[in-house]
Amino acid sequence: MKHDTACIHAARDKSHGTGAVAVPIYQTATFAHPGFGQSTGYDYSRSQNPTVEHAEKLLARLEGGAGASAFASGMAAIATLMELFAPGDEIVSTDDLYGGSIRFFNNISAKNGVIIHYADTSVPNAVESAITEKTRAIFIETPTNPMMKVADVAGIKEIIGKRNILLIVDNTFLSPYFFNPIALGADIVVHSATKYLAGHNDTLAGFLVSKTEKMAETLHNLKKAIGGMLSPFDAFLVTRGIKTLAVRMEKSQQNALAVAQWLRKQPKITDVYYVGLPDHPAYELSVRQSRGFGSMISFRADNEDTAKSILNNTQLILFAESLGGVETLITHPLTQTHAEVPEGEREARGIDGRLLRLSVGIEAAEDIIGDLERAMG
Repeated sequence: MKHDTACIHAARDKSHGTGAVAVPIYQTATFAHPGFGQSTGYDYSRSQNPTVEHAEKLLARLEGGAGASAFASGMAAIATLMELFAPGDEIVSTDDLYGGSIRFFNNISAKNGVIIHYADTSVPNAVESAITEKTRAIFIETPTNPMMKVADVAGIKEIIGKRNILLIVDNTFLSPYFFNPIALGADIVVHSATKYLAGHNDTLAGFLVSKTEKMAETLHNLKKAIGGMLSPFDAFLVTRGIKTLAVRMEKSQQNALAVAQWLRKQPKITDVYYVGLPDHPAYELSVRQSRGFGSMISFRADNEDTAKSILNNTQLILFAESLGGVETLITHPLTQTHAEVPEGEREARGIDGRLLRLSVGIEAAEDIIGDLERAMG
């Protein structure tokens, strides 16, 4: 089954006799038992719910995993994931990482005794140098947020070799339509399904997809114990969103390339970071390991006044956090997504007042470019 067809049909529910094309919303907290010692397979929605289960099966199939668990947000997924580790365990993480993940690692994980070593995961030698005898996982975000660096997933898996180290990949930016890390050796794939999977800026959701049934069962049990599960209605919205994932990803990527090419010609823009530009350092790697480049662009204005002018004067493009919806959104990482990252770390990663991040939507590319042109003045 082709990837665009799989987005619609990979987990089609044939278990009920109504003929409903859309998965039903089982908006119930609990389920009645047929009799003593009997179960329908569903007991309590924190443990499992048919609508949520459908979304989990769909994600597992799209990612080529053995199973998936759905959560109330991407951060709820990561918080549950981190319960795999014990005090004294060490994790090598992408240094250019979503600010919310950094906040969790630096505060919650550190409090719990899990040690995070940040490294440039786009440089294999940096990953290898960061591994110690206590390393239990390598956590990769690719492309990274916001500097759009790309990690060689198969190469890092080769570095891990036979060591007992989990390879975890956050695949939010590319989605399973463009990228399947498990096929390259990843053990767990993370998604903030709030973004491209749901695709309409109208729900929060997260997923962990596991390569093995054993890990899938472990994460499901952690989800049940901790309680950060996805609601049936939000699971329905994610499933509905995935039906148009292919057309949205293709259109937004097409737009992103046009916008990136236009930005590079503007005298008030000094740098453009988009993986789909042929001179991006990871362009050839991306061609080898993924089926697309996505639609996330970061760019740097010539000064902070230009950056503020763009943020204050766009009409079509919305100045808002998040990404991956049908609307084009512009973000100021310094004061939004990465505001709580220590100043020294931000500066070292190039996150300054001139840097802007663009999540390109599915509007007409000409309208997006026209809006940016007017806002620049």
